[in-house]
Amino acid sequence: MNAQPSLELKLADQDWEFEAIHRLNYQTFVEEIPQHDRNPDGRLVDRFHAENRYVIALEGRRLAGMLALRSRRPFSLDAKIPQLDQHLPPGRRPVEVRLLAVAPGYRQTRLFAALFEFAARACREAGHDLAVISGTTRQLKLYAHLGFVPFGPLVGTAAAPYQPMYLTLENYGLTLGRSPARRRAATGSTFNLLPGPVCTTPEVDAALAAPPLSHRGPTFLALMADVRRRLGELTGARHVQVMPGSASLATAVVAAQLALRPATGLVLANGEFGERLAAEARRARLRFDTLKLPWGEALDLRQVDRLAARLPRGGWIWCVHHETSTGMLNPLPELAALATRRGLRLCADCVSSLGVVPLDLAGVHLATGTSGKGLAAYPGLALVFHDYDPVPAPEQIAGYLDLGHWASHASVPHTHSSNLLNALAVALRAATPARMARIRDHAAVLRADLRALGCSLVTPDALACPGILTLALELPLSSAAIGAELEQRGILLNFRSPHLLARNWLQVSLLGDPPPAALGALRAALHALGVGRPAVAPALQTA
Repeated sequence: MNAQPSLELKLADQDWEFEAIHRLNYQTFVEEIPQHDRNPDGRLVDRFHAENRYVIALEGRRLAGMLALRSRRPFSLDAKIPQLDQHLPPGRRPVEVRLLAVAPGYRQTRLFAALFEFAARACREAGHDLAVISGTTRQLKLYAHLGFVPFGPLVGTAAAPYQPMYLTLENYGLTLGRSPARRRAATGSTFNLLPGPVCTTPEVDAALAAPPLSHRGPTFLALMADVRRRLGELTGARHVQVMPGSASLATAVVAAQLALRPATGLVLANGEFGERLAAEARRARLRFDTLKLPWGEALDLRQVDRLAARLPRGGWIWCVHHETSTGMLNPLPELAALATRRGLRLCADCVSSLGVVPLDLAGVHLATGTSGKGLAAYPGLALVFHDYDPVPAPEQIAGYLDLGHWASHASVPHTHSSNLLNALAVALRAATPARMARIRDHAAVLRADLRALGCSLVTPDALACPGILTLALELPLSSAAIGAELEQRGILLNFRSPHLLARNWLQVSLLGDPPPAALGALRAALHALGVGRPAVAPALQTA
């Protein structure tokens, strides 16, 4: 059965739509199901009408079906089922679904399921992960097909009995897994679990959309000063420059600074981004050695110290703090202490740790960050932190790569986007210890859940950054196929990066502090797809 092609599903917001709701409400729950008394008006206004959000299906100006969502407690079921919460899974954010009605002529279509699919998207966007409903006993089979679990005694009357039921996000994900058509219909909204661009808040979105400002005006200059001050407070760094560009620009700026004082250095690489540092150092024609380890292998500080002992005082060490390819958190404080003891300058790529874990850059020579990733603003601003006063070097470095040039103009020697800076300013207000703790706690729960599913995580828990979880899949599972299937379910993961495809890895990012509903949807979808189990549906097998 297919939904009518001309139907529009939406949240009701017009007076005539509400009037049609009252009349379908009367037709269904007075004339067909004798739940309420008849009245001469032929309309039934729900007692919670002012608090309801109505999902409706329209064919032109004709109401084909509806349901109501209400999140305010007490629910109507609270009055019918004593101690309702004892019947529900703990730790959830429930919403009550009521007034489900489909007009005659639309009852042999997919409209019933389509209403739930639209409602599920609205609920998960609002942070709900559990729905409760009093379902008519006439449709128990259909409710079971959608994943509803019955509980408690029947409610209502002998003439109109109803079965209390609940539906978890996980169960709903399993029912989607049984139907490609329903998967496609349910992807009107998405959960962003990418490492970039990350999910942003409505406040950050609004800041980006503000009217642009001149980068020479006093309002912009004050905004830039405030952003730099906040970044310093967040990291303990003495100075920071904000530049239009990606994190790759910030890396090139660091390499250009190291080239000004020729000295032998050491690059530490235990993943894709450590190896990228080595590549950038080669492009800048720096003199250096590389400690190249297998991806996901922890740095041995004794080995690092032996290599550092070979460097002249004034040399440098360059490392990645959070190795995004594997999710490993390298020991930055210990490396900083080692560098200080050896008289070396420590440089660090903090692109994926900034805003996710507590970060102390006091004494770090140079460090890089970005406006996206863990700060959860929009990509497009490169950040370079430094603990010294760089001198412009116009004879040696191109202006855009010259940190001294940026510092001498308080980060505004060239055109800037006030929209990107404004979004970053708003995002920085939310970069709090509470947010970092929330990401940490969610990551711990998700890691445990994934291990319970049988998933293999690249980085052990003790060495992992909470911002990234990298799953290593085993054939016949394909990270490309699983990632594409998750996209069809509205769950965006990182799997298209060449270094992940080459290793059959799949990556979950919490850098943007995604809502718990996103993690619940991911767990349900992975379970439905058999990730972590030895068998997999043929459609997801590799050739």
